[in-house]
Amino acid sequence: MIELAGIIILGILAQWVAWKLKIPAILPLILIGLLVGPISAEFLSDDGTKWIEPIWNEPIMNESGVLSPGKGLFPGESLFYFVSLAIGIILFEGGLTLKLGEIKNVGPVITKLITIGSVVTFFGAAVAAYFIFELSWEISFLFSGLIIVTGPTVITPILRNIPLKKDVSAVLKWEGILIDPIGALVAVLVYEFISVDAGSEFTKTALVEFGKIVLFGSAFGFGFAHALNFILNKKLVPHYLMNVFSLAAVLGVFVLSDVFAHESGLLAVVVMGMVLGNSGSPYLKDILYFKESLSVLLISILFILLAANINYEELLLIYNWKTAILFAVIVFVIRPLGVFLSTHGSKLQLNEKLFISWVGPRGIVAAGIASLFGLKLAKIGVVDAEYITPLVFVIVLGTVLLNATTARLFAKIVGVFLDKSNGILIVGASKVSRLLGHYLEINGRHVVLIDSNQTNIAKARDLGLEALNTNIYSDNLDDNIELNDVGYIMAMTANSDINKYAISRFGKQFGENGSFRLVTSDEMNDSNNYPKEGLFSRTDDYIRLSEVTRKYPSIQEIDLRDAAHYSSLVEITENDKDIIPLFLKDADGELHIISSFHKKDEAIETGWKLVYIGKPFDVEELKNEEVPEV
Repeated sequence: MIELAGIIILGILAQWVAWKLKIPAILPLILIGLLVGPISAEFLSDDGTKWIEPIWNEPIMNESGVLSPGKGLFPGESLFYFVSLAIGIILFEGGLTLKLGEIKNVGPVITKLITIGSVVTFFGAAVAAYFIFELSWEISFLFSGLIIVTGPTVITPILRNIPLKKDVSAVLKWEGILIDPIGALVAVLVYEFISVDAGSEFTKTALVEFGKIVLFGSAFGFGFAHALNFILNKKLVPHYLMNVFSLAAVLGVFVLSDVFAHESGLLAVVVMGMVLGNSGSPYLKDILYFKESLSVLLISILFILLAANINYEELLLIYNWKTAILFAVIVFVIRPLGVFLSTHGSKLQLNEKLFISWVGPRGIVAAGIASLFGLKLAKIGVVDAEYITPLVFVIVLGTVLLNATTARLFAKIVGVFLDKSNGILIVGASKVSRLLGHYLEINGRHVVLIDSNQTNIAKARDLGLEALNTNIYSDNLDDNIELNDVGYIMAMTANSDINKYAISRFGKQFGENGSFRLVTSDEMNDSNNYPKEGLFSRTDDYIRLSEVTRKYPSIQEIDLRDAAHYSSLVEITENDKDIIPLFLKDADGELHIISSFHKKDEAIETGWKLVYIGKPFDVEELKNEEVPEV
């Protein structure tokens, strides 16, 4: 009981430390696992036992004839059953976050990374392990299959703290999730080859097994995702059972798919998550929130258990210079080679390719399956099997440590770090927000709309806008790596309290270059306490903006001569309720959000434009108008 409680307590503590230090949680989790496992057994325990023993050891008779009590949490292979199911839940949660709209520019790159990149890693790492560690070819290929994967549980925390272009973040995020079942599949095929010792006869069997895994994994994942979506939309399950029902469905699909094709469950749950995540289900938000919390708990438990399961003798096997050479070859030769071959001919720039090459941390799937296969092969006496688990853990820990500590610096060195985040987060997806978002998007700005109203989100997506169905009071936005390039926030809901809350909570995170909100009717009438974050006009609130949009649903531009001309136009808009200024567009085409607190801009010159919504200005009348002195 103490061990079980200790794992959970230590795991959540490690997650908190990781959040505080802004590092992937895998680092403190693995270190804790090693401390309570092999390190405690060798240096801290009087009787040489681990503080936490994941696998049950039968009672044994010592030299004095005393029967020592058995110790351990999971008897037999039950630990690895737990690991498999937990990884399935984690991958399903990752699949839920994959949105097809994210990859419209980089879809081919991701496809090549999980195919060509996997092939390069599989053969390159196997050759390196064979010649550097002098392992057998079978164990070398098993090792290379296991390190194909780049885990989403470690990539996401790294990317979350680095402002990058959306395409670069999308490539790394999608690769990390989609490549997990591929790496697991390759490792399973190599494991089957080693365990059955079928030699040349294995080729046909492997192809058949591969086909079965792809067929059943895809079919079960696709079919049951639609079935679950139908059940939830028809409200056949009460709301209080929805999350646990979804969990049971995921576990059921994982196990059922595995029954028909061994190890196809991982692929099935990823496909199920992807299909459900892109279904537009109104219940997706609740399911995702529940699965995120569950994934945090499972990851915390898994990494501690798997690290604790390593023996000190296994660590000594890799305590030499060969490990450093193998690590360097994998990170600095094989990973870049795979990335550059996969991105050849793409729109990605050289610096973006270099950064993707640098960021390739391995995660929970590699560690979990390595522990499973390493122990099984060692039990049946396969030569060099004892190297699998410690070698994979070194690659996992090393790549995470390297990327977590250097990714931000490397991004700055190669020039992919966004010094100025020009993306715009619009809170509220009403007709006004959608119109502005569409205009900003076609003028080259990355725009994200958020709203808790599913209908508004659907309409925004129909316009091709990136829109998130989320609540401003939830924590979902904090962890969204697609918002890394956002530097402006515009709160434009009908609720002034929500607008004020959005600015106060997310102003520093997403509004480093400017945080704005619509003014209220009370603020318009109180010139002494006018808010500095007021958006657009000090004479127009949400109601007026909506009314003008209804009457004139298009955005206009008018050429400016100088600051005085701009000032005169602003004065007109203050007296005409059917014209509302929005942005200034400079001679280079860059848009500047107009603040209702400050109207004058001495930098305005010929070539600038005033962007506004409402009825067109009377150009002939403006020509004859006498421009006032500024």
